[in-house]
Amino acid sequence: MKVVCMRSLSSNVLVDDKITGKIDHGLVLLVGFTDNDNEKIIDYMVNKIINLRIFDDENGIMNRSLLDVKGSILSISQFTLYADTKKGNRPSYIKAMKGEEATKLYDLFNQKLSNYVHVETGVFGADMLVDIQNNGPVTIILERSENE
Repeated sequence: MKVVCMRSLSSNVLVDDKITGKIDHGLVLLVGFTDNDNEKIIDYMVNKIINLRIFDDENGIMNRSLLDVKGSILSISQFTLYADTKKGNRPSYIKAMKGEEATKLYDLFNQKLSNYVHVETGVFGADMLVDIQNNGPVTIILERSENE
């Protein structure tokens, strides 16, 4: 599982010219799954994300978590995180989990996050226009596999 975490002041996602998700303060997550991802990996990532200390404290030091700042999450499914560009110029997505399986894990991931913070989402598999106001910019890439 790969997640790109971006600290955000304001972000939204549009599908067919309609806002399907919007946050004012928190994290934008680009989320991708690969074979062998499972609930154990999701639990690890949820814990890591909600406790990741990437928000400024009163001294301007990144020392506060999403929970500390009472932020929200905009979660966007992103199979292209598993693009393989080693051969040629056209990316291969063979490492990305197939849609039906990935949808189940994506829904579970968002449900588990929503036990801690407010979560907004895009639409799995849709063409989305994502407007991200990356604050900092702060961008952290998290990756976890069954072998870790």
